[in-house]
Amino acid sequence: MTAPVVESIRVGRVAIPLTRPWGADVQTVTVLPVEVGCSDGVVGHGFSWTPTIGAGAVRAMLEEDLTAWWTGRPADPAGWHAAWAHLHEAGGGGVTTIALAGIDLALWDAEARRRGRGLPELLGRHHDRLPVYGSGVNLHYPIDDLVAQARRWIDAGHRAVKVKVGKPDPREDLDRMRAVRETIGPDVALMIDANQRWDLAQAEGALGLLAEVRPAWIEEPLRADDLAAHRELRARIDISLAVGENLHTIHRFREAIDAGADIVQPNVIRVGGITPFLEIARLARQSEVRLAPHLLPELSAQLAFADEDEWWVEDVEDARFAELDVLAEDPRLTFADGWVSGGPEVGLGIRFREESDR
Repeated sequence: MTAPVVESIRVGRVAIPLTRPWGADVQTVTVLPVEVGCSDGVVGHGFSWTPTIGAGAVRAMLEEDLTAWWTGRPADPAGWHAAWAHLHEAGGGGVTTIALAGIDLALWDAEARRRGRGLPELLGRHHDRLPVYGSGVNLHYPIDDLVAQARRWIDAGHRAVKVKVGKPDPREDLDRMRAVRETIGPDVALMIDANQRWDLAQAEGALGLLAEVRPAWIEEPLRADDLAAHRELRARIDISLAVGENLHTIHRFREAIDAGADIVQPNVIRVGGITPFLEIARLARQSEVRLAPHLLPELSAQLAFADEDEWWVEDVEDARFAELDVLAEDPRLTFADGWVSGGPEVGLGIRFREESDR
């Protein structure tokens, strides 16, 4: 039988209102649904995703460069590396890899549909359920709202939570983390995330103060691409170092691990899709560092089910696509009592209901 080829690629655009804004200037996230039609009649559904800026640039990359390049080529995600080499002149990561993710996901979805399997089964399921940790974009929350969120996480059964830090005065961060620690109790893991807000001296000083609340890890304390500073910080602190949500290729992840990262956090869209994500996961396993995928719990959980190791899955409050009522298909995942289980009947189970193309 002749292997199917890509016949068409269609890109949409959907702005999804957030139930709880991630900040005054982040009221929505933008999804670019990608539909790939194959010569055997199978249609695969993927998406690219930009929480704040860049959706227009990613869509242009998909429509002006990747559609022309991939049409007529095998409908196989193994073509990812050739596509990345084609786009590399426009950048080794960022807009290029985010655009690639939309097609890569659609091709994996098509292959799973072709075989009548859900993605975890196509990849080889190792876990029926995995632990999730409560997370939120909450640096702008008043302390009472932050404590209420922490209480919701505990009531939902989470045994680990993650909170934003990075106030101009680190003593305010300490007051907020003391309140969270008091709410969640001594036995729940508390991770903190600075979202690249510090320089080396600020990070060392702030983490010295925050040691009181026993953070399980510090995430993105410094500018993500300054790996030399991360190496120096790792030598100065005892807390585990987590990086990766803003790294784009396996090469940058290898450098981050060499710089002392204890936990790597690839975002499946930002790294370019499932194909490079699986390579980064193998690198993490070989390097004996922990992997904790960033955001997108409905997709991250499916990939986690298929890995030999047990990962934490990040469950950001009010950020699951199924909860935001934007999906035309159910990924059939259950988040309950601090665990995620289940999985799609066929494909990725993530297909957006495009009410408008805006």
